[in-house]
Order: sequence, then structure tokens, then C-alpha cells
Amino acid sequence: MSTIRFKALEKSMGRKPLKVKEITARRSDLFGINVFNDEAMLQSMTKEAYQSVKDAISFGKKIDRKVADQIASAMKSWAIQKGATHYTHWFQPLTGATAEKHDAFFETLSDGRAVEKFDGGQLVQQEPDASSFPNGGIRNTFEARGYTAWDPTSPAFIYETTLCIPTIFVAYTGEALDNKTPLLKALQAVDTAATEVAKFFDKKVTKVNATLGWEQEYFLIDSAFSDTRPDIKLAGRTLLGHSSAKGQQLDDHYFGSISDRVMAYMRELEIESLQLGIPVKTRHNEVAPNQFELAPIFEETNLAVDHNSLLMDVMRKVARKHNFKVLMHEKPFAGINGSGKHNNWSLATNTGVNLLSPGKTPMNNLQFLTFFINTIKAVNDYEELLRASIASAGNDHRLGANEAPPAIISVFIGKQLTAVLNELEHVSKGKLTPQEKTDLKLNVVGKIPEILLDNTDRNRTSPFAFTGNKFEFRAVGSNANCANPMMTLNTIVAKQLLDFKARVDGLISEKDMKKDDAIFNVLREYIKQSKNIRFEGDGYSKEWEIEAENRGLSNNKTTPKALKAKLNPESIALFEELNIMSVVEQQARYEIEVEEYVLRIQIESRILGDIARNHIVPTAVRYQNTLIKNVTGIKEVFGVQYEEVAKEQLLLIKKISKHISEINLLIDSMIAERKKANKLTDAEKKAARYCSKVKPYFEKIRYHCDKLEITVDDEIWPLSKYREMLFTR
Repeated sequence: MSTIRFKALEKSMGRKPLKVKEITARRSDLFGINVFNDEAMLQSMTKEAYQSVKDAISFGKKIDRKVADQIASAMKSWAIQKGATHYTHWFQPLTGATAEKHDAFFETLSDGRAVEKFDGGQLVQQEPDASSFPNGGIRNTFEARGYTAWDPTSPAFIYETTLCIPTIFVAYTGEALDNKTPLLKALQAVDTAATEVAKFFDKKVTKVNATLGWEQEYFLIDSAFSDTRPDIKLAGRTLLGHSSAKGQQLDDHYFGSISDRVMAYMRELEIESLQLGIPVKTRHNEVAPNQFELAPIFEETNLAVDHNSLLMDVMRKVARKHNFKVLMHEKPFAGINGSGKHNNWSLATNTGVNLLSPGKTPMNNLQFLTFFINTIKAVNDYEELLRASIASAGNDHRLGANEAPPAIISVFIGKQLTAVLNELEHVSKGKLTPQEKTDLKLNVVGKIPEILLDNTDRNRTSPFAFTGNKFEFRAVGSNANCANPMMTLNTIVAKQLLDFKARVDGLISEKDMKKDDAIFNVLREYIKQSKNIRFEGDGYSKEWEIEAENRGLSNNKTTPKALKAKLNPESIALFEELNIMSVVEQQARYEIEVEEYVLRIQIESRILGDIARNHIVPTAVRYQNTLIKNVTGIKEVFGVQYEEVAKEQLLLIKKISKHISEINLLIDSMIAERKKANKLTDAEKKAARYCSKVKPYFEKIRYHCDKLEITVDDEIWPLSKYREMLFTR
């Protein structure tokens, strides 16, 4: 190990993790103790204020300013009792991260005295500077005003010594500048649409919540090793590095015993998360070495999205205490699995029914089939838009890499449910005879619970798989904010359910059909119309790419290509029709995501050039000089016969020179292409050029750098190696 790497590791080993008081209480006792939840509101609010918040959560009613003052007073008292000194409007701008500006409760009076102040105005609305956040051209730089507005559906919480109030973030002119606002609108849309359809089966249903259970994959490496890697520090992934002799080929890390140091990190992370109301439940080793997963219990989608965004911040802070660097990039290491964030999605009624869970009676199963088939139809009709919702520079490295779903969106439902749909597809069109209706309910709908007992297998190559009582959107990247894919999924399902309701109502009124007949007829049509999206085979295979193309499915492998779906007339019309986003908001998001792609590739290009020229090449030259000195000594000893004696050294000198020459030539060419791309003013064309002309140099430069890594003396190599980062506990 080089002196540089050894000193870094020695420094890390000398930094003992901060002592954290061990909490042995039951996890259920810790849950939500730092959250201004229902129990906290009951204990601290007036009846009027409490009911006002409940009505805002359940029915979207506005909160009166006078009542807002009462709520703020109760919230302030509760927070101060728990040690909070500041408050912040906690929001999710279009950076993909969270944002916060802390203000003290402290206020001075005119006579020089001081008080703790926090009123309804400060609770409900704040005015952060909007000009420095991504806005996609919605705002000019000199137009700084933006507003954060309280979202009462997501409870306030205390993080460290700050009261955090979840909010939306909008421009002065009303356009959404965040991820939460469109998500809330999409959740309202799917609630309205799904409730109307659910009433076909149960008139007591008055509300439907979209639920989400995410699975967060991540890597942990010693912070000392990350300190020697400019690529990890600046890009979150390794841009070069030779693979370790041992990787994940033995499958010995998956579900393996968790090391003491990692377990200490996980325990503290769980305690912090539970206190913040994040219902973490599952932890385990993932497939790749030093890769792990954390998963919570399902929650209402808006709250789940907030919790995942909060969790990623908590993960990083807790990791620093344990001298770890947490990596949530989709592909931090080449040659081993990257990380995803599986989004498990379903719909639940206020009567306690999971609409994607088969029931015990044929009627309940008809309800299940209705929502099941409509979801498949929605994915079929908007598969390109769903692919666009998970597009990012990081996720491009992962999708289709024989470890994650491919870029082709398809739906896996299993052989048994495929048989059910095939049988339902061939139901006779029009009104059903009493015998047909009985046979259908008993032979198709009535046997679903039994069938699903054997339908628990998963297709890990499927981007969108049904897993018993939910759909698992497996293609979401580990570093992503869940809001974008969840907003898109709930929007397309809402649209589909609205169309279904209108179609069924039309058959009932125009064709004088019974409700069940109409439902069966429409479902039969949808099964036929959405067959192309269903696929049960190997999503990694070349044959599937060919078949998918023949089916008319998209295969958008890069972000610049995938994002174009957001500007399709159908996509624009969809979000406008359901009042999720205006044309301006949609175009702004497209511009922001295209620009982010350009900037990330640009940054990685500059980092790679810097490391190769300022770290790799000088180190290679230094080792080459050592070899030359060795050959010179051999020549002095052996004279004219030195070439035979120093044969291997001379070959190494030539090999190193070749790699150095290629690195410099490739970097020059990459910089030239980067300059050409930077001259383009059209964002879409610039992204396409960065993707097709600049990015391909990454692997070419990496190849020669990695060859030098296994050629140059390990004693002087400056960068931490894969074997060190992935196998040091």
C-alpha cells in the first residue's frame, strides 16, 4: 500500500467513532418521538386547532389565520420543550436534494428584551430566494421571489435542534419550483379517480391513498479511502479503478453476516430514523461487497417520499460519525452491481382495503382485476413517459447492465395471472348470460387467491413487476427523489381510471348493460390493448430487444433520448388535463433535467482528465524512471548483454509509455469535443453531443489508467484501490 493510502487509513483508524448513547428501548417506543404527529397535536392543541389540521389533511380545507396562530404556538412550545432553537421550511427544490434555511425562534422587543416567537404567518408561508434554484427559465435571475407554503399532510419534525416544517416551493407567479407540488396534485388526482371506480364495488369508499414502500440500496466505504479519490468526492462514483480479483462472483456477501462496524452504523441510523417517524424495518447485505439495503414499512406516498429524502440526509450524517462514506450513486464501482431504489406501489381505501390485493370472494377479485388491469394499461400507454421519470446520468450506467431492469419498460405478472388474463380476454363480447357470469366469477375471478399462493416469484429483469399485492417499480435509481416517478405513475393511473369509469358508465347508459357486464367488457378490451407491455422472460437478452422493437416498445438507453418523451403532445396534454403541471412547468422541468445531465457529464469529464493527468500519469512516469534507473544499473553491470537481462523492464517501460501517450491523446480529444459541445446553445443538442461525443472517451481513458494501475508499483499508487474500498470493514 502506498504511503499516501496508508497515511489516510492510519488517520481514519485513529479517528474513533463518536460515542453514541446506546438506546435499548423498544423500537416502537422510539417511533415518532421527534415528530409533531397526531398524538403530539392532541396533547398540545386546542380542539379547534386540532380539527382544523385534520380537516386540512383529510379534505384539503384551508386553515384560518387565527387558527394557524394557535397551531404555530402549540408547535413552538412542543419543539422548544424538546430542545429546538430554530425552525425551517423544509422543501425539495428541483436539485434532487432537500433545502432548508434556519431561523431562530428568538426575537427582540422595542424595549431591548427578547422573546421566543413563532406565529401562524411564519408557519404557513416563508419567502426564500428562488433565483438560485433550478427553474428552467421560469424566473429571471433578478426575479428572486419564491414562496414555501406549509404542507399539513406531512407532519413537522425536529432534526437535531431545528423544527423542520415540510413545505411546497412555488414561484412568485405560481409555478411549482419543487418536486412535492406536482406529486400532491397527482395524489389528489389518483384519489379522485380511484375512489369513483372503487364505488363500483363498495359505496362506503370515500378516499383512496396511493401507498409507497421504497427499498434504499447503498454502499459504505471507509472515509479515509474516499479522501484519496477525487472522483468519489466530486462525482459520487469511481471514474477509474481496476476491478478486484474477488468481487461478487461468490455471492457470499448477499444476506451475509453484517460486520460489527456496519452494524453499529445501522443501529444508529435506525434509531435516528425511528425518532423522525421513518418506519424502517429491514436491513441486510446486498449482492455487491460493502453494499447494503434498508427498507421501511409502507406509507402514504407523500409521506414516504418525504421520509426517503430525509433518510438520505440522515444516512450521510450518521456515516460521518462512523468514519464511513455512504455512496448512493447508481453505479459507484465498475464490474459489480450498482444500486437502485425499488418503489413498491399500491392503492388503499379508507375502508382498509388494498385494491391490488386479491380478495376472498369473486366480487372482491373483480375489484382487484379492475385496478390490476387498469394499471397495466396505464403503463402500456405511457411507457416512454415512465422511462423518462427515472432518467439520469447515474441511472444510465445501471439500467440494462445485467444487474438491474433494462431501459425497455415492461410488466411482469407471472404465469398464473397471465393465464387468468388470457381466459378473461376470450370472454364473449356484450351482455353475459347468467351462466357465463357465474362461470366467469367462479372459474376466473374466484380462483385468484389460490393461484396467487404460487405466484410469489419475481423477475429481477422486469422494470415493473407485480409481486402479490403491489407493483414494484424496480428501475428507479438509488440517488433519485421518489417524487418524480411516483408523480408520473399516479398521474397515468389516474388518467386510466378516469377513462375506465367513463367507458363503463357509457356502456351502462348507452347499451343498457349491467354493471358487471360493462366492467368485464371494458377489462377484456384493455387486456387485448395492453398485451404488448407484458413480458415474462429475460429482460437482459438480445432477443427481448428485438421482440420489444417488434412490439412497438421504446428502448431509450440514454437520458437525452429518454427525456424527449416529456415533451410529447400526449404527455403535455396528460398533465394539463389533470391539472398536475402546466405547459410552462413541464418545459421547465425538461430544461432542468437536460441541463443537469450536461453538467454531470461535463463535471465527470473534467474530473477524469484531472485525475489522469495529475495523478495517474505522474505516478506512471515516476515508476518508469525507477525502471529506467534499474536498466541503467543493469547496463553498467552486464554491458552489451544488458538488453537480454533487462528484457522485462524494457517491455514495461515501453508499455507504460504507450499507455501514457494514449491517455494524453484521448484527454486532448475529449477536451476538444467538450469545447465543441459547450459552444452549442440548444440544451437538447448539447446534451446529445455530450452523450455521443464526450462520454465515450470515459471508458477509453479508463482502460489505459486501469492498465497502469496493475503495472505500476503498488507502493506509489496514489488512489485507493477497489480491493481496499470494497473489502475493508
